[in-house]
Amino acid sequence: MDKPTILVQLDTDAHPSVFDRVVAADAGAQHIFSYGSVTPETAKPLVQGCIFTRGAKDLHRTAVFVGGSDLAAGEAVFAEVRRHLLPMFKLSVSVMLDSNGSNTTAAAAVVAAGRHIDLKKCRSLVLGGTGPVGQRVARLLAGLGGHVRIGSRSLQKANDAIDAIKKDVPSARLEAVAASSDSDAAEALDRVQLVVAAGAGGITLLPERQRLAAKHLQVAIDLNGEPPTGIEGVELNDKAKNRDDCLCYGALGVGSTKMKIHKAALAAMFTKSDHVFDVEAIFALAQTLEQSV
Repeated sequence: MDKPTILVQLDTDAHPSVFDRVVAADAGAQHIFSYGSVTPETAKPLVQGCIFTRGAKDLHRTAVFVGGSDLAAGEAVFAEVRRHLLPMFKLSVSVMLDSNGSNTTAAAAVVAAGRHIDLKKCRSLVLGGTGPVGQRVARLLAGLGGHVRIGSRSLQKANDAIDAIKKDVPSARLEAVAASSDSDAAEALDRVQLVVAAGAGGITLLPERQRLAAKHLQVAIDLNGEPPTGIEGVELNDKAKNRDDCLCYGALGVGSTKMKIHKAALAAMFTKSDHVFDVEAIFALAQTLEQSV
């Protein structure tokens, strides 16, 4: 008989995410072992507990999920987890990083945009592009070949985000733009076909007057789930809703796709012992799901 599936949840926060545990259960994980306040220094024995307890033929029934609210902390733990796997001895398990839902949310947003625009040729603006989700969205869009503007009130932070993205996507066509006034917005939105708002909750990043003035805008995606919305005039449940000749998505409209991607990645981890679901792998999976619809 197959051994039960076990998801080992390594969370960088003190209290492991209830959201991530519920999704894991709904995705079919039979047992969920949750650990909080995980750091790179404490990860090694947890990884060893995964790879040394089951024979190689059963290791695909164990997987590791790294989460928490701090993406940088999650990335550090994710890297450490991978460092202690021993695939050369067939002692490995699949791993996934989705701190604060940033990877699955970004993948869902880009998939949604790709339903309506050729992202290889698209000119995009990511507002809140210096945050974890915004950087992931910009990274995926740039990886597809489009021209991506990262909007921030601080040009220095926008340029820092560009430097970080170019380490992983050297060919990325990225531009830092200011986003703190009407005159800034006019320049930032010039010839832009896609806007994604990925800033902190409860802050309007794109007022309606600026959105209506953007004559080339075709798709607007707001990932802010708290009122007021990040893009004024876009509602939470919008899903390709035509508003003023612009197709709009709200956080819940994108959320259904995000949940589908999240569950599919979790389920896929139990099919083999060497999946590595970083943002690019999660997006690749999202694209296959989109094509199968």
